[in-house]
Amino acid sequence: MSAVRTQWASPGCLHSPRLSTRSVKIAVCVKFPATIKTLLLKQSFALTRLLNPPLTLSMSFSSSSCMDGSYAEIVVVRHGETEWNADGRIQGHLDVELNEAGKQQAALVADRLSKEPKISAVYSSDLKRALVTAETIAAKCGGLEVITDPDLRERNLGELQGLVFREAAKLSPKAHKAFLSHRTDQDIPGGGESLGHLFQRCTSSLQRIGNKHKGMPDHLSKGERVVVVSHGGVIRSLYKRACPNGKSGGKVLNTSVNIFHLCDEEWTIKSWGDVSHLQQTGYLESGFGGDKTSG
Repeated sequence: MSAVRTQWASPGCLHSPRLSTRSVKIAVCVKFPATIKTLLLKQSFALTRLLNPPLTLSMSFSSSSCMDGSYAEIVVVRHGETEWNADGRIQGHLDVELNEAGKQQAALVADRLSKEPKISAVYSSDLKRALVTAETIAAKCGGLEVITDPDLRERNLGELQGLVFREAAKLSPKAHKAFLSHRTDQDIPGGGESLGHLFQRCTSSLQRIGNKHKGMPDHLSKGERVVVVSHGGVIRSLYKRACPNGKSGGKVLNTSVNIFHLCDEEWTIKSWGDVSHLQQTGYLESGFGGDKTSG
């Protein structure tokens, strides 16, 4: 048995000025004695996370308006896990609550953010799984009031909502085909949204938040740091807005931390997919969705 250790390569986010993560992959094979093979197999989940740490991008800001502190730092967090996440069931606009694992994830990310620079405001989708996550963060970060915005909701997936993903092609073939389409104007039967509509509503929401919390370009007023709690499909759209020419951001894990800097119409990503607060816990990657399957 051998383990392969790799260093993450940064996605091709051409919109961002510079990435400090080097696009290098190094493979190291280590032979393990037979006596510990069984133990390693049992600990494969922990080993996988150790050998594949969350991707973090370090950015520098070349825009003069950002250099003077007039950007807003927006910490975008995916909601905690739900039973439907764990079961592989498509949620969309259906209002599913956090399960116990999700509540623990919310508490862990809230504790983390409370120890970081001051949070000035907390925004959230109005769906329970996001709202409860946001309320947990707000309570830990000074008892802030959560501001809800329906434009931060997950994509409406029409007839697919409530179906187990692996059965969707059989139970609703037309909706499933529309869902897999790469066309941005393709609606999903049953009132579902196109990718283009999702992109427009959620990026407009984040832009409004950024405009409200950015500082003044006077070298004296720094922009504020705020939290936005939303959903996997939404966060992937926000990534696309910041990195229009970049590779996919990959799966968005439950309570992952993704930091955006918004300077007027210019968006950059400071860090992506950070789940370090979930390390050494059992709540890391059990959730469903956060990628093309939405959640």
